[in-house]
Amino acid sequence: MHVAEGPEARVPNAEPGDLSRAAARDAATDVLPLAPASVHAVAKPQRVVRTFIVEDSAIILDNLVATLEEMTPVRVVGHAADEAGALSRLTALQGEVDLVIVDVFLKAGSGLGILRGATRSGLQARRVVLTNYATPDMREKCKALGADRVFDKSNDLDELLSYCTRLAEGPEGREGGHGADPSRGDGPPGALN
Repeated sequence: MHVAEGPEARVPNAEPGDLSRAAARDAATDVLPLAPASVHAVAKPQRVVRTFIVEDSAIILDNLVATLEEMTPVRVVGHAADEAGALSRLTALQGEVDLVIVDVFLKAGSGLGILRGATRSGLQARRVVLTNYATPDMREKCKALGADRVFDKSNDLDELLSYCTRLAEGPEGREGGHGADPSRGDGPPGALN
């Protein structure tokens, strides 16, 4: 068996001289044509969004963690299944969390209590609610207690993923007033709330 060297080494079963000049040139450049410089946009580095999740369903928690960490620049730094545990852990993690994702209904306590406690403690992290009960009244309650956004588990997962990605883009991705929601017309267009 012959071991090919040069461009022929990149083509299986090629013998020296088997390749035309054009084929040899393509093989030497890995066969991929060069795209114009404008196509090679430099990706802006994103920071990791350190996230704490409050969810009492182990299945939903596992799926949410996997989805967020795979599809967004999120790293889950902790989780809790009830209000007391969440508030205790969030106090211990003060300054080490960028985003808190809270479900409203928990086996013990509620997401509303967590929002209230986070506001009282001066938690600097963004706070969002992810719930199956995203009625207009519940959205208003959550925002009044300090939620930046409210997402419906059934319909708004893509919006949550986009929110997390924009949050990772830094300060320019986080413009807008606390609690405003541009998709509902109460914040500047394109603002991250």
